[in-house]
Amino acid sequence: MNPAAPMQDHVRQPQQQQQQALLAACIGGDRDAFRDLFLNYQHRVYSIALHYTGDPAAAMDIAQDLFLKLYSALATFRQESSFETWLFRLTVNSCHDRHRKQSRLVALDESNLPAAIDSATDQADRRHRARQVQRCVAELPEELRMTVILRYTEGLSYEEISTILACPAGTVASRLNRAHRQLATRLEHLKEGV
Repeated sequence: MNPAAPMQDHVRQPQQQQQQALLAACIGGDRDAFRDLFLNYQHRVYSIALHYTGDPAAAMDIAQDLFLKLYSALATFRQESSFETWLFRLTVNSCHDRHRKQSRLVALDESNLPAAIDSATDQADRRHRARQVQRCVAELPEELRMTVILRYTEGLSYEEISTILACPAGTVASRLNRAHRQLATRLEHLKEGV
């Protein structure tokens, strides 16, 4: 048993109460409350969109469109999950919608790559490897790519990802396993240069 767990629950309750009050104010039409909500989540929404699209302008468009839609959609939030989970699900759906419209694959931002390539000492070699990893991640099937983004760039748990993607946690684990295998196969040649 983790002795810190009761302390974490104690800290979460006031945060949850504040968030519920903020959401209630937003639903009531309080523009200042919505501005606060936007400020609280704009970076995470943008981050997910950026890592999915690989394009800062596209990510900004997704984030702006999402928050514009969110202003009127807040009344539909049924609180069956946390607000953050619901918001991330909307973000994922917006990314998928844009992908369907654009129907092109793009790379991940190299700033959040897994530690596997951080051991390279030569910066030029590291950047080259990062671009190769980005390309390989971008070539993953859409469901695997989004699972990798949510896990490794957002640091979400399997349970959070399963809620956002509306699939069981076992499916999340399976998708990550398949993504790891595909990436390992595609990136096998990187080991030779180490």
